[in-house]
Amino acid sequence: MNNTLFKGVATALITPLNEKGIDYNKLEKLINWQIDEGINALVIAGTTGEASTLTDAEHKDLIKESVKMVAGRVPVIAGTGSNDTDYALDLTKYSEKVGADGFLVVTPYYNKATQNGLYKMFTQIADSVEKPVILYNVPSRTGVNIAPSTCQRLAEHKNICAIKEASGNISQIAEVAHLVGDEMDIYSGNDDQIVPIMSLGGKGVISVLSNVLPKETVEICDSFFKGDVKKSCELQLNFLPLINALFSEVNPIPVKSAMAKMGWCENFLRLPLTPMEEKNEIILHKLMKENGINI
Repeated sequence: MNNTLFKGVATALITPLNEKGIDYNKLEKLINWQIDEGINALVIAGTTGEASTLTDAEHKDLIKESVKMVAGRVPVIAGTGSNDTDYALDLTKYSEKVGADGFLVVTPYYNKATQNGLYKMFTQIADSVEKPVILYNVPSRTGVNIAPSTCQRLAEHKNICAIKEASGNISQIAEVAHLVGDEMDIYSGNDDQIVPIMSLGGKGVISVLSNVLPKETVEICDSFFKGDVKKSCELQLNFLPLINALFSEVNPIPVKSAMAKMGWCENFLRLPLTPMEEKNEIILHKLMKENGINI
């Protein structure tokens, strides 16, 4: 069995941005709040963290400063994927050097690599470091899917510990679970599928929802792991309207609106992302209030 980086909830953390760049004061407060609320790990500079529009220097500084702020309290997982393998290698090695505990590596977007290309890319990146790598499968964004048979091959690598499954395809995820057994952890990459994926042996979720409801998202996982599947399922279904609202526009547009309303950041996004449409924002803020979020 490869090293399990975390069990439960890793928040795919937003990056507080403004016109000048990253607001590190707000980031530190946000990190402290997330840890105080009981989350099990943090993903820095992932999709929700707007890594795709950070400069190279910002991307590296964000990871380095986040590691310092977390100070070993929970694992820090750095988003280091790219469609350029050399760039991903450089960023992954840098992240290990500055103290990240693991790396989230997305499938290469635009290139549309073959399964053999995926295997070689992930293997080369995992060979370059000593800490665990989490594969990130999100075909709706990248245009390429990691096949279950490729997961089975990659699970043999000592440094490839897990996969974040955001394909939405439960049948495929079941096939992955069947093929990899105890050699690779599976995390839900979709907040509406936390319980279904844990029922297939998943170890938790890399979550957008936990940006706004960290304690409650942890409770979904903790209840399941304690054997109270009924409560876990009830919580999952109770939060479903809010989850849907958080994905009513492309992530991270809605969660940035939500976090700004809560006072954690400015509602600032870099193009091509734009602020949330008013009609969707009204629904989101209404559901936040209904779920006890102070705004």
